[in-house]
Amino acid sequence: MSTEALDAFPDPYLGETWQSMGALRRVEHRRDVVEVEAVLGYPAQGLESDLRERLSAAVGAQVQLSLSFEPPALSGGPNLPGVKNIVAIASGKGGVGKSTTAVNLALALAREGARVGILDADIYGPSLGIMLGVAPGQRPEVKDEKAFVPIKAHGLQAMSMSFLVTKQTPMVWRGPMASSALTQRLAQTLWDRLDYLVVDMPPGTGDIQLTLSQRAAVAGAVIVTTPQDIALQDAVKGIEMFRKVTVPVLGIVENMGLHVCPNCGHESHIFGAGGGERVAHDYGTVLLATLPLASEIREQADSGRPTVAEDPEGRVARAYRDGARHMAARLWQVARGATAAPRISMTDD
Repeated sequence: MSTEALDAFPDPYLGETWQSMGALRRVEHRRDVVEVEAVLGYPAQGLESDLRERLSAAVGAQVQLSLSFEPPALSGGPNLPGVKNIVAIASGKGGVGKSTTAVNLALALAREGARVGILDADIYGPSLGIMLGVAPGQRPEVKDEKAFVPIKAHGLQAMSMSFLVTKQTPMVWRGPMASSALTQRLAQTLWDRLDYLVVDMPPGTGDIQLTLSQRAAVAGAVIVTTPQDIALQDAVKGIEMFRKVTVPVLGIVENMGLHVCPNCGHESHIFGAGGGERVAHDYGTVLLATLPLASEIREQADSGRPTVAEDPEGRVARAYRDGARHMAARLWQVARGATAAPRISMTDD
């Protein structure tokens, strides 16, 4: 059995060793078994068995892995006491599947073991209620006549303008009114001990984006795009906007990257190939996930049972869950910039 192999064991998303990141907390040798306790800064329940196998292969012995999760806390504060990290899901243009991606990433984080909320920041075209299957007319509870209790749906704490108006009601508001509405929904919602608050941003780089960036401590942003050149051009604008307001870009999610014919299995890149990875490389970030162009993703969202909720172990849901872990790992990496690593204790019985 090789203790050195444990010291050199790399995190699957960050490439750094668990030892250097302070993730290894305890290692005990008991006859032919190695007990390993690790604490990650991102939720990874769905990866535990795979990590156990990787560790066993690395040390050449059976490993019993005790894996837990301690999130960083880059947001919150007195203005948002129930939230540890705000993650904005944005896109440079509409029609790239940003809201579907935001909902499924939020569900994926919850499935991996985190406490998650989602805020629909699209004041003009809120869609969260439909995608989470919230019944029409269901309203959030008002507490003490000044704060909203978020609606619970599929294990998420959710707030959206769609919960407060009918689907036929247009929001004919100027920019400052929309920005004020976002600020109120964010601060006047009683978020309950969230590890992550996922914010589904409207498309573009306008008032809402600037309001959130300036008035809330956004921990990081994710850019959603398709491989199409015109979408990538707008994705770059989104990256540059977050850089200007000093919000770390955690990565890119490439949506509709590949279509697989359900009849013959032929694969085709309808909107082009490799665009998301190319932009990530050019702008010093990473490609978090590539999602297929698949009718079931749309059908499940429209029916109020998003993919990760409907089929959490399916092929597409696994891609969302992998992307969510990668996103949260990148956020942990941002947080660790000023964090000292705890010491590891080792015993040999």
